[in-house]
Amino acid sequence: MNFSVTEMNIGHVPEIAVLEKECFSSPWSENALSEELENPDSHFLVAEADGVAGYIGVQEICGEAYITNIAVFEPFRKAGIGRRLLKAAIDGAMSRGCEFITLEVRVSNSAAISLYESEGFEKVGIRKNFYASPVEDGAIYTKYFSKEVSE
Repeated sequence: MNFSVTEMNIGHVPEIAVLEKECFSSPWSENALSEELENPDSHFLVAEADGVAGYIGVQEICGEAYITNIAVFEPFRKAGIGRRLLKAAIDGAMSRGCEFITLEVRVSNSAAISLYESEGFEKVGIRKNFYASPVEDGAIYTKYFSKEVSE
């Protein structure tokens, strides 16, 4: 499948809002997405394949990167889009000097957990009852970036 990964812009917001509603019980609104685009600590990437196929959002504060959401429209799943978005987010966080990148995932989301683990994320904790609709624990996964020591 041919797709490209680019920075999200205001023109992507309506499709991303639809994707949010499809994937999450507490979706971000168009307004919230638009406002977040103005935040200099936020970085959003979009996979495009004849329109939006998926996206990832990352907030960075004090050298720490936090993945807010990663989502792919159903017809585009299992085509490597989520992995490519994740790798691009990791590369971006590393290039901006972050020490690690982290996220929460529903403990029942085995497909996402498998992806994160295959990209070097490690389970570092559990947030009890983190998710609503349905209530479920969130597993915290983190990938630490090694810093080369210069001699």
